[in-house]
Amino acid sequence: MRFDIDLKQIILGRMADFVLNSPANGQELKRAAVAITVVARDEDDAFGRPGDAAFLLTRRAPKLRAHAGQLALPGGRLDAGETPQQAALRELDEELGLALDESHILGTLDDYPTRSGYLIAPVVLWAPLDMVITPNPAEVAHLFRIPLAELRRPESPEIFSIPESDRPVIRLPTPMVNGHINAPTAAMLYQFREVALEGRATRVDHFDQPVWAWR
Repeated sequence: MRFDIDLKQIILGRMADFVLNSPANGQELKRAAVAITVVARDEDDAFGRPGDAAFLLTRRAPKLRAHAGQLALPGGRLDAGETPQQAALRELDEELGLALDESHILGTLDDYPTRSGYLIAPVVLWAPLDMVITPNPAEVAHLFRIPLAELRRPESPEIFSIPESDRPVIRLPTPMVNGHINAPTAAMLYQFREVALEGRATRVDHFDQPVWAWR
């Protein structure tokens, strides 16, 4: 899957057609936003070629107070008066030094309620080829450009049950990170795959997270 204008127009059109559905209990949760940022890969390796379409995923710095060392999309809590779109753009700049604006937004996916008390809005963005990325080492230990094709792996997603919940848990097998992407990030990326790449209005708020992510 190549990073080109055709892919951008496909994603833009499918995001425009997507009708948002917010969880009923969303008013009780703290608001947050994450950025699903589509970029071009510059690596030539076993996972793809330069110019393949990818998304940005971080491994959080080990000394952060919350979710240290975990895989995550750039993002965080909304500041007072911010929209989810503004928060996603701000966090992308703060974490990765990537300064985009509202003209780079392709759309927004469903809010996802987390066990830790947040309602996360995933904002889909398209980054230009001449972008400059300078990760903030205080927040980001490693930056991955995961090919979009990885979201279409035949064994993905993995959906399973746990004794602590009556809801299914979702995760995405991702060899590039030597393991899995877990929910909530996995749920939001799965909906991105379904809506933006496959053209299916799939809902994901019924998917749960692993117990260690409930805190």
